[in-house]
Amino acid sequence: MIGYYNYTVILTYLSLISALFGTHLAFRGEPVGALICLLLCGAFDSFDGMVARTKKGRTEEEKKFGIQIDSLVDMFSFGIFPAIIGYTMGLNGWLWFAIFALYAICAVSRLGYFNVAEEMRQKETTEKRKYYQGLPVTSSSLIFPAVYLLKAAVGLGTMQGIYGIMMLVVALAFVIDFKVIKPGLKGILAMGVVGVFIFIGLILL
Repeated sequence: MIGYYNYTVILTYLSLISALFGTHLAFRGEPVGALICLLLCGAFDSFDGMVARTKKGRTEEEKKFGIQIDSLVDMFSFGIFPAIIGYTMGLNGWLWFAIFALYAICAVSRLGYFNVAEEMRQKETTEKRKYYQGLPVTSSSLIFPAVYLLKAAVGLGTMQGIYGIMMLVVALAFVIDFKVIKPGLKGILAMGVVGVFIFIGLILL
């Protein structure tokens, strides 16, 4: 079989499956279920790198394969899936399509640039990355479910508008060059706690 198959890729594939199932829910008119799947995508992505690094003796081909499939899955999970959720919630006018298109372009540009920059950085140093340039695409897994929670306070129509505007803001944050501290294990766990509270909020809605 073409590819590399071991436990280091399981979480990456689970993120893809979660996004696919969430897309199914979104088109069924179940945005809460879709957004929970987006949260799960973020959870899986947060730990896939850590899991991959536990495997000793990985070849360069295995490492590069992991990087490639991670970015490909991220493009769908965080670059396309949030736009699908927005569309199925009712943001289907031409203005929203333009914003969704910009969002997808910024996401793929960021992921492509990050792959190139990270490969060059690893040739120069073995130190772990301390900062990201721009907002990581995985941040969408917390941002958009959190925006949906505003529905309880401002109503469906206003929340939809905020969702679309946030897609524009997040798209620009993907490609604007500013430093974002890369979270360590404590930071990831803290975001996990935030994700749990968002999950509870979605269930209560």
